[in-house]
Amino acid sequence: MMKLRKVEILKYKSYTEKQDFEVEEDITILVGMNESGKTAALEAIAKTNYFQDDDDFKFNITHDYPRREKKKMEKSDVKPDAIVCTYEIEEELVKLIEEELGIETLKTNSFDCTKKYSSGSRWSLMPIDHNKFAEFHTSNLGIASKSLNEKLAKVQSEEELNQLIENFEENKYKEGLASLKKFYENKWGWSSDALSEYVARVFLKPNLPKFLYYDEYFALPSRISIEKLENKALDDSEQKTAKALFDLAEIDTSELIQSNDFEDFIAELEATEAIISEELFKYWKTNKNLGITFQIDSVKDSQNRVIEHVLDIRVKNKGVSLPLKNRSKGFNWFFSFLVWFKKIQEDADSQYVLLLDEPGLNLHASAQADLLRFLEDLSGDYQIIYTTHSPFMIPSNSLERVRTVFEEEKTSVISNSVQEKDPNTLFPLQAALGYDIAQNLFVSNKNLLVEGVSDLIILTALSGLLESLGRQGLRDDITIVPTGGLEKVATFISLLRGSQLEIVCLLDSYNDVKARVKMESLISEKIIHQSKVRFVHEFIDTYDKADLEDLFEKKDYLHLFNLAFNEYENIDISQLNPNIDRIILQINKVIEKNRFNHFRPANAIAKISTDEGTFSEVTLQNFENVFKEVNSLFD
Repeated sequence: MMKLRKVEILKYKSYTEKQDFEVEEDITILVGMNESGKTAALEAIAKTNYFQDDDDFKFNITHDYPRREKKKMEKSDVKPDAIVCTYEIEEELVKLIEEELGIETLKTNSFDCTKKYSSGSRWSLMPIDHNKFAEFHTSNLGIASKSLNEKLAKVQSEEELNQLIENFEENKYKEGLASLKKFYENKWGWSSDALSEYVARVFLKPNLPKFLYYDEYFALPSRISIEKLENKALDDSEQKTAKALFDLAEIDTSELIQSNDFEDFIAELEATEAIISEELFKYWKTNKNLGITFQIDSVKDSQNRVIEHVLDIRVKNKGVSLPLKNRSKGFNWFFSFLVWFKKIQEDADSQYVLLLDEPGLNLHASAQADLLRFLEDLSGDYQIIYTTHSPFMIPSNSLERVRTVFEEEKTSVISNSVQEKDPNTLFPLQAALGYDIAQNLFVSNKNLLVEGVSDLIILTALSGLLESLGRQGLRDDITIVPTGGLEKVATFISLLRGSQLEIVCLLDSYNDVKARVKMESLISEKIIHQSKVRFVHEFIDTYDKADLEDLFEKKDYLHLFNLAFNEYENIDISQLNPNIDRIILQINKVIEKNRFNHFRPANAIAKISTDEGTFSEVTLQNFENVFKEVNSLFD
């Protein structure tokens, strides 16, 4: 019903200065070296609304507040804030709210929740349209009038509502207005706007996503003392996972301890193991012959009295079994995580965000690829934030998910853009691009970044044609680098800069706000100079926005499109909407599609004989102007 959109860490452990980062719809990856602050970031998020009551996931000033500032804070007698989470309400919850308050009463679909060290929370006001609220309810109650609506819209508290009720003598007004008292109760005692308090209390808090934090320390032990589990005397993290296993199997440990026959309990555990293993082996490709076995042993004293019951967990492989902890740590991580995951799956009424600290740390690279597939599948139903410093846990086709974490002298820093400041942080990202990509990327000291392969083909072809005509094309020492999309350009800039290479960008006009924000951030942080980022519309008079394809005179690009797409009737220039500038959008309109494959018209250039008469002078001059400018930017 709502998504986590942004995290702002105020004061927590190594974070002594405010750090914020955007959270993706599906998966967000925090990349950084050991001790950079990745784990602390996940912990802080988890403590805002952990999925179960757990003292380890509550803010504690002694353990969590930055040490070097703790004394100063205590002397100030200030109750500090720890973290701010920004959430976006999804359509389903908006409809529920509007069913009670009225259509379009919510002025925004996002809000902030600030978590304090004192365990309290502070909510940003959800702006409510009081006029629409009044109109909706007076109409439903059959008491609507312009005068009453204006008066009700000004009511801010239950006391003011009672004063309004006292102005009426007719029961329909008194009873009707009295039925609205629940909206003004203000049980949280907010200083203003009781309607916002009602929305936060009744709709937002109960629907806040819960957080599940998981790391390698939650792996199941090989042997579990059931008496110690019952008395909470096991190692803390082991106990939590062991308890999750017994909860999942619906086994009462006190009942087990009193029993002399363990077959029913073993059957329940094996049934649970079968459910988990079915999920596990969809993704665990390393060794499909593994299986989990359970045995309950009775430990007796010298007088043959049972003093302890122990659950023995073993992994069987082709008839040979070993204690769970003697097998692959990666297998244990996967199995133990699924114990936790199945536990939260049973809570169908809640929404969860998964926080995974260094998942797959002990897995082989191919097994990490399997884990990535697992996380991708999970991200259809859960938001996931995970930390890593492994290149095999960073999908090279999704670098926009990456947030870099590194430690400066005073504070840990989280950046929405890939930072060049720390080469050790950049390394796993560079490695994630893969050897083949790296071979093609880092071959030149001078690199022109464009969005896609079609841009590469067009620029290469037109540069060659211009040079054959004795005109200026792109310099031979400049390599064109397709980034795979505008949203990835910012990441490539940082990676190339991290290798001390020269960069110029030639980009289509922004359609994506997120891409624009990332690029502006790189410019403001002086990772790339603004003069090195050029947009296609700058080379075309009267265009506010343009794509590379707009450098062609329209008749020239239509010729390429008609050659490339036999499935459509040839498009004539007279069919283009004159109210639209960009040729791609004009063609989309004609063929009634949201998008066509831009590669095909670009590739058509290679299939035709190009000479002086192939393209108009307008087209040739546009591209020559671009090449002249790009060449000069590398001087």
